[in-house]
Order: sequence, then structure tokens, then C-alpha cells
Amino acid sequence: MRKTKVQVKEGSGNVFADLGLPNPELELLKAHLTLQIHKIVKARGLTQAQAGEILGIKQPHVSALMRNRAGNFSVGRLMEFLTALGQDVRITVKPTRKVRGEMAVVAG
Repeated sequence: MRKTKVQVKEGSGNVFADLGLPNPELELLKAHLTLQIHKIVKARGLTQAQAGEILGIKQPHVSALMRNRAGNFSVGRLMEFLTALGQDVRITVKPTRKVRGEMAVVAG
């Protein structure tokens, strides 16, 4: 039997950047926001139709969100969904020591 060596490369922490996709920081931010929406909808036991009523979108769009497909929803729209679900959303801007800043979602 012949063994094949597999090369492994450590990820950057952003799968979108690792895949070479455009705007990886923005895509990661949208993924985090979408995950929070998913967790809240599941924790409340809402149907997709009920969630759609709360969010002001049709059920197929809720279905896409629940599969972590933010699609054409902007970060701003995802934040509106979170506030509609009774969440406070805060944006903090502060200086960084790095050459380029970063975006993050902190859920608590």
C-alpha cells in the first residue's frame, strides 16, 4: 500500500480570505450576523413564516438565511433583522496598531 502525503496549510481564521473571495472581511461579518439571526430564530422556536413576519421578508428569504446564505442582504439589513428580533446592535470604531483594521462581531 502506498501512502500519499497531504499538505496542510493553517487557515487565516477567515475562510473567505483563504478561498480568495472578494471582500472577505465583509463576508465573514455577514456570516457572523447571519449566525446570530439563526440562533435567535431557533431558540425561540419560530417557524420560517413567523420569522419572516418579524423580519419583514418572505419565507424563502428566511430559509436562505437559516442556511447561512445572506445573499443580497447588506450588513445594515442584517443588523435591522437583529433589532427586529429584539437585539441591541452596536458598532464600535477604534484605532488599531495594525496597518489595516478589522471587523468583528461580538455576541453576548
